[in-house]
Amino acid sequence: MPCRAARRLYKALGRRGAFLLILGVGKTCWGVSFLVDPPEDHGLDLLTDLCSLRHWSWLWIVCGLVTFGSAFLRIGRDRLGFFAAFIPPTVWALAYTVAVITGDYSRGGFVAIWYLTSHVGVIWWASTVPEYSVPPAPRPPRRGKAP
Repeated sequence: MPCRAARRLYKALGRRGAFLLILGVGKTCWGVSFLVDPPEDHGLDLLTDLCSLRHWSWLWIVCGLVTFGSAFLRIGRDRLGFFAAFIPPTVWALAYTVAVITGDYSRGGFVAIWYLTSHVGVIWWASTVPEYSVPPAPRPPRRGKAP
């Protein structure tokens, strides 16, 4: 029964929707972790000069919820979800890049590249993938009379 429900959900969401659903849950959980127990702010001085990481956690939470909600929209209308998923890692990458330039956090360059590749790059790529780009598997030839 659970497998049937999972297949039905996946069929309703499609590939893009499933991706947005996973991203939305992940970003929301990441934001809640900043809210519950904020980590050290190494390299995030650009952000923490404006407000605390507890406040910045709401960026992850809100964008995660928008991404999650967009998973249930039709293709073409799900663009808002991809854009919302794109915002938090871009902000974090920018903060780490500034920290490297100012000399506050030398490791920040690697973290910025990680955010830009494994988050922003993957989101951009997934937003361009059409829902049904893979042709269906060929059927085996029928046995019997030829038409």
